[in-house]
Amino acid sequence: MTMNTIDASLSGQFRIGGITINRLGYGAMRITGPGIWGPPADRKAALATLRRLPELGVDFIDTADSYGPDVSEELIREALHPYDGLLIATKGGLTREGPDRWTPNGRPEYLIERAKGSLRKLGVDRIDLWQLHRIDPKVPRDEQFGAIRHLLDEEIIANAGLSEVSVAEIEAAGKVFPVATVQNRYNLIDRSSEAVLAHCTAHGIGFIPWFPLAAGELARPGAVVDRIAKARGATGGQVALAWLLQRSPVILPIPGTASTAHLEENVAAAGLSLAPEEVAALDAAV
Repeated sequence: MTMNTIDASLSGQFRIGGITINRLGYGAMRITGPGIWGPPADRKAALATLRRLPELGVDFIDTADSYGPDVSEELIREALHPYDGLLIATKGGLTREGPDRWTPNGRPEYLIERAKGSLRKLGVDRIDLWQLHRIDPKVPRDEQFGAIRHLLDEEIIANAGLSEVSVAEIEAAGKVFPVATVQNRYNLIDRSSEAVLAHCTAHGIGFIPWFPLAAGELARPGAVVDRIAKARGATGGQVALAWLLQRSPVILPIPGTASTAHLEENVAAAGLSLAPEEVAALDAAV
């Protein structure tokens, strides 16, 4: 690993629709206030972190209308518009009533309204990637998928994805619109989406693992992540990201932070290539 080479392009590339991105991206949830509510405590630091992204080769940024709400999208526009060479992905389908409170709303008119709102807040003619944040269990899923089809047909969005879904739900959505990405929780200690990852790998669907840095007990002193990190002169988080990047060519990790130093640490993981025996040890750890 060359720690002084910090370049997201070392993570490899992936195509979403007609857009090629570097696989190691950035999740813009943490540039908001506590509980993902309101403005960040340090607005200047949040903007500086966003502006550092393209300098490090990070050209895939994931946000949502519910982050703030609206705060994350507005900061991204302030820092990075007109997004030359960047793919800005956003999500809709969760409402906010306060810090750490998230309620699904999959009514078609709501999804369409919020996507149009994101279009305005981001200042774009079309959203490159819009993802359904959750399938609302109170609304027939085909109605929600139909709203996404409408957004594609009206060219409000260019590509569409899903979040926290099963293989069956991906297949059902795929009958209504092309599923470009799936965003499920997945990391070293939570592999409950293994079947979804296998499906995405087989069908060339981008798999965006959220909470990608989690390593839990595997990172405690003397445990497998700690051992590999020390041997490589890396951090546990970098080992977790490197494992994800080597797990499947469709994985697009999006670690988030409001600190430029932490951002640089995360992006440096793109240059860490784990040996087969290290990957095997991490695979077997859970």
